[in-house]
Amino acid sequence: MADSRQAGAALPDTHGYFGRYGGRFVAETLMQPLRELEAAYQQAQDDPAFQAELAQDLRDYVGRPSALYLAERWTREAGGARIYLKREDLNHTGAHKIN
Repeated sequence: MADSRQAGAALPDTHGYFGRYGGRFVAETLMQPLRELEAAYQQAQDDPAFQAELAQDLRDYVGRPSALYLAERWTREAGGARIYLKREDLNHTGAHKIN
């Protein structure tokens, strides 16, 4: 069985296709902004500062686990059992995560 990570390493191609499928299927008004975004990414992708900021954003906003918060007052009220809240509300996309 082929390693799916290796098989997908070259995808999408330079035109945004995954084999026979893919490309850009968006409103025409979005085509120019997408071209500009693509050009900006092509220029920035090898910049170590960009990669560091992207890695930080992926770590802090996209990845699991969600931040845990020690509910200190609730802990005291409950007699000392340490109570933590899983702060899904702090995720950039709310409770829905990009996996």
